[in-house]
Amino acid sequence: MRFDRIRLKNFKPYADTDLELDEGVTVIHGLNGSGKSSLLEACFFALYGSKALDSTQTLEDVVTNGEEESEVELWFTHAGESYHVERRIRLSGDRATTAKCVLEGSAVPDGSVDGARDVRKFVVNLLRMDADAFVNCAYVRQGEVNKLINASPGERQDMIDDLLQLGKLEEYRERARSARLGVEDVLGDKRGGLRELSSQVEEKEETNPYDRLNALQTELGELKAAIERYETQREKAKKSRDEAVETLDDYEEKRAELAELADDIESLKSDIAETEEKRETLRENAREVRERADELTSTVTDAVAESELDAVDDDAISARLTALSTRNEELTESIQELRENAQGFENQSSNLAEKATDLESRAEQKRTRAEELEAEHETGESELDDRREALGEIDTQIDDLEATFEEAPVDRGDASAHLADLREEKSSLRDDLETVRTKLRSTRQRVEEARRLLDEGKCPECGQPVDDSPHVDTLDEDRARVEELDAEREALEAEIASLDGDIDGAEKLVEAENELGRLRERRDSVTSLIDQRENTLAEKVEQAETARSAAEEHGEKAEELREAAEQTASRAEETRENIAELETEREGVKASEERLERVQSLRGEIADAEARLDRLSERRSDLDELNDERRERLTEKQRRRRELRDGVDESQIQQAKERRSNAEQYLEQVDNELASLAEKRTKLDNDIGGAKTDIERLEELREKRGHVAERVEALESLHEETEELEAMYGDLRAELRQRNVETLERMLNETFDLVYANDAYARIRLDGEYELTVYQKDGRALDPEQLSGGERALFNLSLRCAIYRLLAEGIEGAAPTPPLILDEPTVFLDSGHVGRLVDLVEEMRGFGVRQIIIVSHDDELVGAADDLVTVEKNPTSNRSTVRHEETAGLSAVESVADD
Repeated sequence: MRFDRIRLKNFKPYADTDLELDEGVTVIHGLNGSGKSSLLEACFFALYGSKALDSTQTLEDVVTNGEEESEVELWFTHAGESYHVERRIRLSGDRATTAKCVLEGSAVPDGSVDGARDVRKFVVNLLRMDADAFVNCAYVRQGEVNKLINASPGERQDMIDDLLQLGKLEEYRERARSARLGVEDVLGDKRGGLRELSSQVEEKEETNPYDRLNALQTELGELKAAIERYETQREKAKKSRDEAVETLDDYEEKRAELAELADDIESLKSDIAETEEKRETLRENAREVRERADELTSTVTDAVAESELDAVDDDAISARLTALSTRNEELTESIQELRENAQGFENQSSNLAEKATDLESRAEQKRTRAEELEAEHETGESELDDRREALGEIDTQIDDLEATFEEAPVDRGDASAHLADLREEKSSLRDDLETVRTKLRSTRQRVEEARRLLDEGKCPECGQPVDDSPHVDTLDEDRARVEELDAEREALEAEIASLDGDIDGAEKLVEAENELGRLRERRDSVTSLIDQRENTLAEKVEQAETARSAAEEHGEKAEELREAAEQTASRAEETRENIAELETEREGVKASEERLERVQSLRGEIADAEARLDRLSERRSDLDELNDERRERLTEKQRRRRELRDGVDESQIQQAKERRSNAEQYLEQVDNELASLAEKRTKLDNDIGGAKTDIERLEELREKRGHVAERVEALESLHEETEELEAMYGDLRAELRQRNVETLERMLNETFDLVYANDAYARIRLDGEYELTVYQKDGRALDPEQLSGGERALFNLSLRCAIYRLLAEGIEGAAPTPPLILDEPTVFLDSGHVGRLVDLVEEMRGFGVRQIIIVSHDDELVGAADDLVTVEKNPTSNRSTVRHEETAGLSAVESVADD
């Protein structure tokens, strides 16, 4: 896996940053506090969201102070597939929420994943590591370089097991154990259920439900036969009762018809009298309508006298109204057309005036812009003079520095090598001096001891009395040796003192070389700025002339538009006067139309009155005919009443009442008996249903018992399988851990040999519980905590790199891993250890790590970079920016930092 590109907007100190990352070693360089680590935190945050923040941070902390939204986009490649993840954080009050989180890629199902939780889940599955595993494997955070070495063996074991996916095996073993315990619980329940079902089957079988069902069904058949006999007799009684009721109903119908006839006869007599009264009222109404028609005729005559009609008929009135309507429409159309013309003239005049105003405003803007450009040109010329003066000062400084190398013992460019040679020579002389001093102290001690022994009368060599001793003469030799060593010491000290002066001179030459490089860079930069500024000022002069020319053109055009607007306004006023004349004529036409419509309306009322007289006459004739019909109906009903009175027989009615009474008494008795039999039948049906239910329940219990027995057998088999699975996961984890420990120990010692080559340490041992032991070359064992701070930090980096190699190379094949990220790894390292860290980085490149990202303010790491990114923070706005640099070596980096 590798990071391809990161884009930030309002993320921590970054306002708007877009950075592309390549394969190889990328060093993100800058001063402390410039925002280097925030770039890596943004990559980490893009992948894991809030899970990437440490315990002291919240979502609110990622949004730049004073802003309401923050955006992070990361493009990365994994296993040959490209992905793009975008997150947007929005502040609402004091609380931040994820407003957008989308991951896209060609290998993503449906093309994209939405939502912070789903995106994080996808990333974890894709990389096979969560945020904690990512930090422990590939991301050495600032200040956490000793995290693994300071962890307890148990914590270290959990971290590395999780990285190597062994934690999953323990999780699976725990799941298998939980499953086994769950199966045991279910198996116990099922065995108890099986015993309970067997007991219930025995109880049901003891009730013998099959025989009981046969007896109940026989009894039910006998009862149904008795019910059928009673229902036959009941039907006969119902028929006798219905015939008697029919006779009585016929009698009641005749009595009802007689009563109805009496009412009809009285009603017809009343209606005949009432209709005669209505005929008289209609005759009076006809007289009133005739008087109203005469009055309307007189009114029409007066209205015609006011009109211009030659003849008073419908055709003449309609023709005149049509002519007036046509004229009214013509006038209306003319007025509308003139109004549209007038409105158009007014709109045109307004538009022309607005355009003239706009052109005048634009002309004024062009004049103002020309003045601003001229002022900027004057200011720019002054600044350009200052830059030319500064360029001259830089040239003078460069000449002075180059002059220092004219009489120097080395050429320009060789000062650093010369200084290193002098320091090496001084170090060699200091070693010689220390050897001479040691020998001098030892020889002096022998001389002093010999003098003491001589004073005591003993031989300085053997401790025997001086007389006849063969070793007394060696004292003079030691004294001579002291004088020689003392002279040699003085000569070495004088030579070292002389070298100190040479070293001071060489250091000044190195400083002069560095300063010269910085000044030449500044000179190139200032020269480029002067050229750009001269081009810009020439452009401003041309822009000012163009603006003034445009202002004059706009002013002339505005005057022409003003004159056109006034002419158009005059035409609009003339059109409004014509409209007023036509509206006066249209009012006269409307008055004539209203008079004719009044005549037409009066003629209609007269016609209505005459029609009403005809209707009243017809109504009186209809009422006369209606009374004739009623009199005929009255005669018919009186005849029918006499016939009904003659057809009623009282003896037949009495016999029908007796038959009905006897039948009802029998039906009451037979209904009671049938009700009793129905209750018995219901009870038998219920008992039969109970027996059938018992049989069904018995069959269900037998079937359920069989299923439960099969389930118990299956659970017993499953219990054995879960026990075997639990043991298998435990054995597999132990075996894989041992294999990983052996591979990790080998890789760790390979890295260790590189970092501590020719040092006092021999090897590292990593046991099965991830306990670490360092062995010195004399065989003595050390705990990593006994190492110095720098050694411990470098040791931990070696361990982290070995773990990364194990994940990248695997035990049996390569696997895709994230970039190796080192955030300020030199915090606890001295200069010597930093050089070893550079060797470690080169070694990881040799192992095939595709992308290594190092964040550091240390210049010594720049030499290992394929790509150099410089981070700077503006002290005024407190915003950070990034830029790619040429990887030309340490001196170039120092020059950029000083500028």
